Amino acid sequence: MSSQTPMMKQYLEIKAKHQDAILFFRLGDFYEMFFEDAKTAARELDLVLTGRGKDEHRMPMCGIPYHASDNYIAKLIEKGYKVAICEQVEDPKEAKGIVRREVIRIVTPGTVLETNLLSDKSNNYLLAITKEKNKYGVAYVDASTGEFRLTVVDNSVKLNDEINRISPAEVLVSDLLVENGGLKTSATSDIQTVAETFRFPSSTFKDTFDLDSAQEKLQEFFKVTSLDSFGLEAYQEAWGAAVAILEYLKETRKTSLDQIKQVKPYQTSEFMFIDAATRRNLELVQTIRDKSYVGSLLWVLDQTKTSMGARLLKQWVLQPLLDRENINQRLDAVEELTIDAILRAELAEEISSIADIERAVARIASASANAKDLVALKESLQLLPKLKLKMKNVKCKMLENIHNVPDFEALVGLLKSSITDDPPFALKDGGLIKDGFKSELDAVKKAAREGKSWIAQLENEERRRTGIKSLKVGFTKVFGYYIEVTQANIPQVPDNYIRKQTLVNCERYITPELKDKESMILNADERLKKMEYEVFCEVRSKVAESTRELQALAQVLAEIDVLLSLAQVAVDNHYCRPVFEDVGTGLVPVRLKDSRHPVIEKTLGEYNFVPNNVVMDDETSRFLLITGPNMGGKSTYMRQVALTSLMAQIGSFVSAKEAELCLVDRIFTRIGAMDDIFSGQSTFMMEMTETANIVNNATDKSLIILDEIGRGTATFDGMSIAAAVAEYIHLKIKAKTLFATHYHEITQLADKHPGMKNLNVAVNGDGDHVTFLHKIIEGPADRSYGIQVAKLAGLPQEVVDRAKQVYANLEMVENGLGVGERKRMRSRKRSEGEQEMQASLF
Repeated sequence: MSSQTPMMKQYLEIKAKHQDAILFFRLGDFYEMFFEDAKTAARELDLVLTGRGKDEHRMPMCGIPYHASDNYIAKLIEKGYKVAICEQVEDPKEAKGIVRREVIRIVTPGTVLETNLLSDKSNNYLLAITKEKNKYGVAYVDASTGEFRLTVVDNSVKLNDEINRISPAEVLVSDLLVENGGLKTSATSDIQTVAETFRFPSSTFKDTFDLDSAQEKLQEFFKVTSLDSFGLEAYQEAWGAAVAILEYLKETRKTSLDQIKQVKPYQTSEFMFIDAATRRNLELVQTIRDKSYVGSLLWVLDQTKTSMGARLLKQWVLQPLLDRENINQRLDAVEELTIDAILRAELAEEISSIADIERAVARIASASANAKDLVALKESLQLLPKLKLKMKNVKCKMLENIHNVPDFEALVGLLKSSITDDPPFALKDGGLIKDGFKSELDAVKKAAREGKSWIAQLENEERRRTGIKSLKVGFTKVFGYYIEVTQANIPQVPDNYIRKQTLVNCERYITPELKDKESMILNADERLKKMEYEVFCEVRSKVAESTRELQALAQVLAEIDVLLSLAQVAVDNHYCRPVFEDVGTGLVPVRLKDSRHPVIEKTLGEYNFVPNNVVMDDETSRFLLITGPNMGGKSTYMRQVALTSLMAQIGSFVSAKEAELCLVDRIFTRIGAMDDIFSGQSTFMMEMTETANIVNNATDKSLIILDEIGRGTATFDGMSIAAAVAEYIHLKIKAKTLFATHYHEITQLADKHPGMKNLNVAVNGDGDHVTFLHKIIEGPADRSYGIQVAKLAGLPQEVVDRAKQVYANLEMVENGLGVGERKRMRSRKRSEGEQEMQASLF
């Protein structure tokens, strides 16, 4: 250490405290990185790696301009790194030795507030997990909005699904769950997989926080004497997770957390249960193929005008409601907006001019907002009276909420009188505060203006006095103000000019009077910038006092935006309002007239999609067995039923002409399969694991979608499993189920079990040529048309012809028929004897 410079000693001391972060070390106008940090940054940011010293003593280093740091930080955060920002915290002019430096914040994926580092349409969650009394406590926060939620789940499967739903940017894991950098075997490997799928290692916190300690910390943070006001008594297992989040935010942000005004508990039982497989299979927020937003259900439903509304709509899609009254409140509001086209258009126009109040307020409360945030807030608040006026006659409760928020007249008045209309982004360069807002500031402004005016006049006066027409008055940070005279005019320079600097073609001078004015101007300018910043901070603090009320306003505006979006989508796509049948009648049917798949319809065009009716009655058709060729539309039909139920329970109109539905507590889907190479699971194992999850967790109020169960193994094995699963669901679970299969033998189950019904996809077939009608009709399919589909897919004719030969031979072997008899039988349906023989399989 003795051979190291004082600066490098300082760097190493700071770096030792932040081993898990890339340290941006401020040196002048650059952030420098050294050693391993430099190698990582150079690789990830495509920077030139330089160094000092030679051979084994060479110190790798690289740097970036401080004013361009946001873009580099964004790239590192996206790749899952933490970045510690180390700044000079004292004026170099006043430093006695090396300038003091400190880490002023640590930027991590889950603690970002800066707009340019965030997605407008998605929340950015930091999540923490603890385990107490064999239950998992889950807490998560969006520091950019102030949203803070917590819950308790009683098993690892629910924990896994909740983590997937929340989709956090960063995870904090209790040391009770951490072992060797991963989760303990007491938790399932599923949770471990989820935790490890993030592109950064899960963070750990050492304290597990006993209940008394956690309670004390939460009460201290929220400045309350009891947590009962937040309804947290039943969620004690999650208190430690909530505290861990707050401690982590304090450690990384190193600023106020005043944007977090409350913590809201919730129970997973309040919402429809949708596991990760179902979210993926139904493509709720992204497509399966390329993880794209375009092509998802959210893409269809999202016509929101604000970022706040877009984020809320995504939350609604992932958490459909189970309470009939709450669902109908949303549907009432959507219906009112679909009926009143003028109101809908006027509200959309007004809402589109509203800024992201939610995130702006969070930055204001955490003292990280700039002047443009305050201007955006002012302009948005100024729209409130007009918005309320347009909504004075609304009837629905959710729309009436706009009248329960204040107009914020005093706040608007403060912002209008204080902050300039077009302020700079920088807060310490002046130009923030309007004239007339503060008298002391006005006096300093006047002095600065008068000094600059005197300088402006000086050039003309000196030209006139000296007769030097090319004379100029200029300024540099090093020499201050000066008078510049070219070499040819030096003989005309007055005696009171004092030479300051000699250049190639000119000389620069000062005068005693100029230096006096310079001191006054620079002092006034520096004082002005400092005072403006102080006044701005006072205004920002005053606005922050209304954080809770402004957050409530943001929530109301976001809800209106979402309801407007759902109404506009309903009108544009000719959706209908779903009606929920009374569960008290005992029989709860599902009846859809001309049902469509909302996403495929949007892609093809409404009039190119073939609609289908759906009837699921507890007595006759609770379990639908669907057969027919690939590409015929079986999967689309099943998915659209599931999407219709989900859309209805988020409060949306649905893609049908008429819709009678029952409330669904869970939607399960088993559609397709992919090898899980990472965990060593084959396609069939994945298929069986997902099927087991369904039969172990579904209830009689669930909706189950099963596509091609058993196809991942040998034919008779697969057929046996598919039949057994179908019977178990129908007889034991009694859930409404759509079951697609290519095992035609399974269609005989409908003859055996009341409540099962056969459907198939209509096909026009003429030899090798088939036309898929995409229409679902009653009865089982008589064939699969697999070879015809293969031909349509582009297989060579030679392969198709050979497939026909093999198929014919297999049919003869199976049925023990001669060639001639086989030909005669092709045009006939199976005899009753054959049906009885195959029925014996079951």
